Amino acid sequence: MSTSPARHADTVITVDQLAKTYGNHQAVRDVSFTVQRGTIVGFLGPNGAGKTTTLRALLGLVEPTSGSALFGTTRYRDLPNPSRLVGALLDAHVGHPGRTATGHLSVLACALDIPRARVSAVLDQVGLADAAKRRIGGFSQGMRQRLGLAGALLGEPEILVLDEPSNGLDPEGIRWLRHTLRDFAAAGGTVLLSSHVLAEVAQTAEEIVVIGEGRVLAQAPVGDFTSDLSGGASTRIRTPSLDVLTGALDAAGHRYERLEHDLVRVRGAAPDELGRLAATVGAVVYELTPEVVDLETAFFNLTDNRTKELGR
Repeated sequence: MSTSPARHADTVITVDQLAKTYGNHQAVRDVSFTVQRGTIVGFLGPNGAGKTTTLRALLGLVEPTSGSALFGTTRYRDLPNPSRLVGALLDAHVGHPGRTATGHLSVLACALDIPRARVSAVLDQVGLADAAKRRIGGFSQGMRQRLGLAGALLGEPEILVLDEPSNGLDPEGIRWLRHTLRDFAAAGGTVLLSSHVLAEVAQTAEEIVVIGEGRVLAQAPVGDFTSDLSGGASTRIRTPSLDVLTGALDAAGHRYERLEHDLVRVRGAAPDELGRLAATVGAVVYELTPEVVDLETAFFNLTDNRTKELGR
């Protein structure tokens, strides 16, 4: 799994050896990754790993101690019209509680020199058209998340940088967000998405970056990440002929582990291949089940192993 940035024409975000220190606390030590155009990248890590600091450095909200965080080849603060390129949601507590949704977005549109017509368009896009004249102080957390995303979309950006955008959303809202981000990427947009909801990231993102202890631990497509962290595909085989089967597995060079007196887990082999092997040696098979390691399991395998390596 790659952990270093590789620049090419379709790279729209490059974080290179980024470090940030606050007094005696090093929030980010050495973070390097890239994001390619038209992709949704999940940015994952335990609490305190440095995710929010990295995003804030990328958006010019904090100055890196060393290293760089760029859109293309340019810092956010040096972009000529940043809202046209980048839309961001880092905090759902947006807007004065006494303002309406329309009023809040109108202020943003005026400040960013964006046509007022975009206000009603994005409110409709995020499902808040009926709440346009309601005051933000009466909004639920999920409605605030939608309003924050509306603000991010206001300038019709090419890139979205989102920190925990599903917080407070109900199941229907989470599904809506997933489809919204997929449609955005399908139209050529790019999304960098930080989230603790790993099951949702697995359904939304194509690639993930995992950060821990202020460093990038892995960057890979979701499928490659789960496969690498599980040692490849695994299949459970239950058979009363376990000695016969394991002898055949040894002869064929398959890796396996005994789980019960009649059950083994075989790594790196598909069920059809193992079924043929069992038939060849005359082993009766009661169960032949492929095991799929989900993103959550792979994530904790990686971060738990990292913690053990550090002796914590």
